[in-house]
Amino acid sequence: MIATGQLRHGFTLIEMLVAMTLGTMVLLLALTLLGRTRDDCARLGGGVSAEREARAVLTQLTADLHSARFHQDGVFEPGTTTWPRARLGFLSLQAPDAQSPAGRIGDLCAIHYYLKDLTIGGQTVRCLMRGFRESHATFSALRQDLTHTLFTATARDEPIAFGILAFEARPQARTASGLWQDWAPATRQAPAALAVRLVVVRRELAAKLTDSAAWDGAAAAANLLGKASQAATNRHLVVCATLIRFGHPDHTARDR
Repeated sequence: MIATGQLRHGFTLIEMLVAMTLGTMVLLLALTLLGRTRDDCARLGGGVSAEREARAVLTQLTADLHSARFHQDGVFEPGTTTWPRARLGFLSLQAPDAQSPAGRIGDLCAIHYYLKDLTIGGQTVRCLMRGFRESHATFSALRQDLTHTLFTATARDEPIAFGILAFEARPQARTASGLWQDWAPATRQAPAALAVRLVVVRRELAAKLTDSAAWDGAAAAANLLGKASQAATNRHLVVCATLIRFGHPDHTARDR
């Protein structure tokens, strides 16, 4: 009986080249998909971060405005630039634990909101600042008829949100028919509510706004930010708008 051996052969050079080419194509496709996934995750993370900043602002601002008391020297500057930079200054009733023991002699405090550019880690970031004056300082200014001094920026003010491109706060009043209209300061009556609008920059775009001029939309930054009227459709921006009641309905009388 004669045994026959099995035929054996290896891969040819052409087969190896074809296999290597296919493997390279698969690897490049995988890297491309991985890169897109990473970018999508980064974009999603930037959006979540921007929305978190907006929620933090609206939560704090709502609490402050719901306990607000109107004063004729309060500040209601809506901001008139391309990307509005409103400024608010009003009196507000605050809980005892919101003040320090040394600065607390009552519950009437002063609160000041405004935008400011801060340098953080070598990067310029536009922040929404909240200035807080405790009741001792508030009553002292009221007694001396220096209420306006409570609504000036100081080194003690703290940022409550980062990457805020625009901040609008337009006082509103109700007509006799119940419709909303812009509040008229000449009435010397408290506004019924404030129409608040925030434009928050997502993380990936904020890194490209390197100075205050860029945050204002100057030069090349104008293309990055787009038109202010189209902010809601800009995928690099998050826009939040709401109407917040000013003070308690029982607290509509003027404080002098």
